[in-house]
Amino acid sequence: MIRRCLWGFQTLGVPLHRRPAALLKVANLSALSSHRDQPFRWVWHVALVLGYPFPVAGLRRLLRTKTPDAILKEAEASTEKLKRVLGPIDLIALGIGAVIGAGIFALVGTAAAGDPSRPGAGPALMLSFLLTGLACAFTGLCYAEFASLVPISGSAYTYAYAALGELLAWIIGWDLILEYAVGNVAVAVSWSGYFCELLRGLGIVFPPWLATDLRTALQSPEIRSSAPHVLGVPVVFNLPAVFIVIFLTLLLVIGIKESARFNTFMVGIKLVVLGFFVFVGMQYVEPANWHPFAPNGWAGIQAGAAVIFFAYIGFDAVSTVAEECRRPARDLPIGILGSLAACTVIYVIVAAVLTGMIPWNQLHTAEPLSVAMRVVHKDWAAGVVAFGSVVAHTAVLLVFQLGQSRIFYSMARDGLLPETFARVHPRFRTPHVATIITGIFVAGASAIASLEEMADLCNIGTLSAFALVCAGVIVLRYRDPLRHRPFRTPLVPVIPVLGIFSCLYLTLGLPITAWIRFGVWLLVGLAFYRAYSFTHSKLARSAES
Repeated sequence: MIRRCLWGFQTLGVPLHRRPAALLKVANLSALSSHRDQPFRWVWHVALVLGYPFPVAGLRRLLRTKTPDAILKEAEASTEKLKRVLGPIDLIALGIGAVIGAGIFALVGTAAAGDPSRPGAGPALMLSFLLTGLACAFTGLCYAEFASLVPISGSAYTYAYAALGELLAWIIGWDLILEYAVGNVAVAVSWSGYFCELLRGLGIVFPPWLATDLRTALQSPEIRSSAPHVLGVPVVFNLPAVFIVIFLTLLLVIGIKESARFNTFMVGIKLVVLGFFVFVGMQYVEPANWHPFAPNGWAGIQAGAAVIFFAYIGFDAVSTVAEECRRPARDLPIGILGSLAACTVIYVIVAAVLTGMIPWNQLHTAEPLSVAMRVVHKDWAAGVVAFGSVVAHTAVLLVFQLGQSRIFYSMARDGLLPETFARVHPRFRTPHVATIITGIFVAGASAIASLEEMADLCNIGTLSAFALVCAGVIVLRYRDPLRHRPFRTPLVPVIPVLGIFSCLYLTLGLPITAWIRFGVWLLVGLAFYRAYSFTHSKLARSAES
C-alpha cells in the first residue's frame, strides 16, 4: 500500500517534504473511525493509484454519508418546499405512465427481430420480458425499502448518499441523467415517428426532413434531396419531437397535480388501446409463427431482454415525487411494486399476440404494433394503435421530465449542482428552473438524435444505478440494522445480490458502443464533480465549519 500511495503522491504532485505527513493521513483514513466502513478502503487506494485529482486531505469527503435523519431534517428545514398532493392511485398511474411507452410500442420490434449488432429473441420475447421483469422486481423491492425509509425526491441519488457516500451518490445522480433526460430524448424521437404515422393515416404527409434524425437523413438520399440547404448542407431536424417536449415542459411548470391528472387520463387511454390490440390481434394469431420459439437460443433471449429493459424504465420514477406524496412511507412502495407488476403482465400478453400475428423476422420496424395490424389488413385498427402510441409516449415523456427535474432539485439542494436548480416557483410550487433546463436539453437533443443510440445509453446508465441501489440496501442494513423501516426488502442480502447480478447480466447484452459512450459519460461526470461539486458540497462545508 505504501508504494501505491507514494506513486499516487507523485502523480498528484505532492511535494517531497509533505509526503510523510500525507502518508500518515492516508493511513488514518484507511483505519477510519468505524469498522463498518472497512469495506470501502478501496476508494482511497483506487483514487491514489489512478492519480485522481483530489487533495489527499479531502479524500474522506468522497465516502462521507448523510444519515437518513439528516436528509429528512434538511428537507423539512428547506424554504423551497414542494406541494404534497399525491395518493397511491396517482403513484401507480405515474408508474404505468412512465413504463408503458416507447419500449412496448417501438423497441419491441428490435428486440424480437434483432439488428446487425445483436440477435433477435423471436417469439421467446415473452421470456425476455419475464427475465427483465424479474430483474426489475429485485430492484423494485430495494427501491421500495429506500423510498419508505428516505422519502425524498432524489430517488436513487438520495439513497446512495445515505448508504454509499457522496462520490457514489454523484455517480448515480449522473447516471440518472442517462435514464431520464437521455431516455426522454429516445422517447421523444419515437413519439415523433408514431405521430407522423398517425398523420399519414389521416391523409396528412409530414415533410420527412422535418421529422427525422441527422444520421437517418445522411443515409437517405431522398430525405437529403427534399430538405432545404444552407451553404450546401441539408437542414434536417425533428420538429414534432421538439414540440411535444416544449409543451410538456410548460405543463410541468404549471403544477404537479395538474400534471398527474393529465397523466392519469393518458394512462387510461393507452391501457384501452393495448387491450384493443390484444382483442383484435388474438383473432389473427397463427401458432405456427411461434415456431421456432427461440430461433437464436439464449443469446437472443438475453439480447432481447437488454433491449426491452427500456420498456421497464420508469417504475423508479415514482420515487422522485416522494416529497409530493401525502403519505410517502406507505404509498411509495405501493406505487413502485404495483406499477411494475401490472406492466409485466401487460407486456407478456402483448408480446404473445404480436409474435403470433406475424413472423418475428418481419418486426424490425419503429412501429411494430401498427405494422402487425396492417399485415392482417386492419388499417383502421393500425390508426387506433398509432393514436394509442402517441398518447403512451406522451405520458412517458411527462413522467421522465418530472423525474429528471426532481433529481436536479435534490442534487442542487445538497450543493452538488448550482443553487439555481433548487429554485421553486413561488406560485406553482414546482422546481421550474430545473424543469425548464431539462426541457431545453431534451428538446435540443431530440431534434437530431436517433432512437437506438439514446435507448442503449439510457439502458446502461439505468442498470448501473439500479445495481448500486441494491448494494445500498445491503450496506445500510449492515451499518444501521436497528433503524425502523416501514417497508423491508425480504431475504436480504439474497434479493439485493440477485438484483445486482441480474442488472450486470443485462448490461452484457448491450453493444460495445454503449459501453464506450458510458465510459466517456462517467469521465465527464467525474470531471464536473471535481471542478464544482467537490468544493460546493454542503455536507463537506458543514463538516469543515
